[in-house]
Amino acid sequence: MKKFIFGWAGLVFILMLASCEDFLELDPVSNGIAVGNAAGDSILYKTGAEVEAALAGAYADFKNEYYQLDYYVNGDAQSDDAYAGADNPANFQIDDYKIDALNSNVARDWAYLYAHIGKTNAVINNVDKCPDASLSAARRKEIKAEALFIRAFQYFQLVQLWGDVPLQLTEVRTISAANLEEIYPLLYPPRTPLDMVYQQIISDLATAARGVKVTAPHKGYATKGAVYTLLAKVYATIEPHDYNKVNLYCDSVMALGYSLMPQYDQLWDNSQENCSESIFEINYNGGVSDGNWGAKMFRGLDWKKFNIPSNDLVKIFEQEGDMIRFTSSIVWEDVSGRWTDPHWPQVHYPFINKWRNYAEGSDQNYIIYRLADVMLLKAEALNEMGDVSGAASLVNQIRARVNLPETQANDQASMRLTIEKERRLELAFEGHRWYDLKRTHRAIEVINNVKGENDIPLGYQLTENRLLWPIPQAELDKNSKLTQNPGY
Repeated sequence: MKKFIFGWAGLVFILMLASCEDFLELDPVSNGIAVGNAAGDSILYKTGAEVEAALAGAYADFKNEYYQLDYYVNGDAQSDDAYAGADNPANFQIDDYKIDALNSNVARDWAYLYAHIGKTNAVINNVDKCPDASLSAARRKEIKAEALFIRAFQYFQLVQLWGDVPLQLTEVRTISAANLEEIYPLLYPPRTPLDMVYQQIISDLATAARGVKVTAPHKGYATKGAVYTLLAKVYATIEPHDYNKVNLYCDSVMALGYSLMPQYDQLWDNSQENCSESIFEINYNGGVSDGNWGAKMFRGLDWKKFNIPSNDLVKIFEQEGDMIRFTSSIVWEDVSGRWTDPHWPQVHYPFINKWRNYAEGSDQNYIIYRLADVMLLKAEALNEMGDVSGAASLVNQIRARVNLPETQANDQASMRLTIEKERRLELAFEGHRWYDLKRTHRAIEVINNVKGENDIPLGYQLTENRLLWPIPQAELDKNSKLTQNPGY
């Protein structure tokens, strides 16, 4: 109650100071939960060019710190595929499952994702109000559909990290004494139950699927393939899993003409970006204004990098005899005299090898979704629906590309583990492993049995409460309607 009174009183006090004005213009109070319009105009976009620029701004947020770095820290260093690396205490907390509500990554990722949502809300709610007749109805539909996909993508990130989260679908333009009671709940919303957030994600994607194009100038735009892939992932994650829908949307993707690259390394040698296998890919042009600085966080000898490949993953590659994907995914460098690491005490040190153009401001793209991911997700769905042979056929297609023999799994239980391992080897360091372990309810068992060098147990103590992150303390302090996740 004290926090609520403070928040309300603070706004009232500010308004009193500005009582001589007709209204007070404020930036959003809560890390992008709502997006502001400084002009206070009922028409946010007056021209089609302004609408297009707003959509471009929403796409541009796929190049912020969350997607350049934290997306991969959260998906891989939080799993058994990588160690935190570097010297960032916030990342060490994530790596060791000892995160707390003051963790700086937790605060900034919440802020990044809600700021991204705020940009999409502005587009979604205002594109149809634009008075520019040159902006056609068809293009307005496409713009809204693309923004809906982007919003759904961000909410899917949020629910996987935090569970119940505030569901913000409108934007706040101005705050005044006249609209304070209306605006306050938008600035300080409660958490929305998980199932309702998922309903909104699915609704957004269903509308997006009807409006986005089949193809685009490059894979950095929302297309039907990207929408269907996200829908498949949502239905594979939501409880209870709907594997019929997973299978349906994987089929929808596969019917669009994507194809596996003939050689696995072609995905990573930068010779064929936006290739036939890629479904959604963050595109960089390079340079100061549009360069990828994130790749440098994972590779190079100038300082100790993030997401160091784990002993456990290296061992799995070697045990499988999977040398093609091993060498494409991991590169070894001599770090003599540069740094030491308790996980890799020798001077021969592993780095991620998938993002190879790691110069400052490079034009290295990031592949977010690709066909092999979808094929293995379909294999999972078929196996859970009882079609073990159908699942095996898809797994074998993936294995054939890297010259591995067909799987010997011939029952549902063994096929389930085979698919889990195949996803791990095929998609290493692409930000999927932690979420795969969570959605299949395998995270606690797998993580608590991880071994390091010389098969020495690492002693992780992951519990049910640590499968979700804490709500950032700064958000709790500002918003009395928010509640903390259990265990924090």
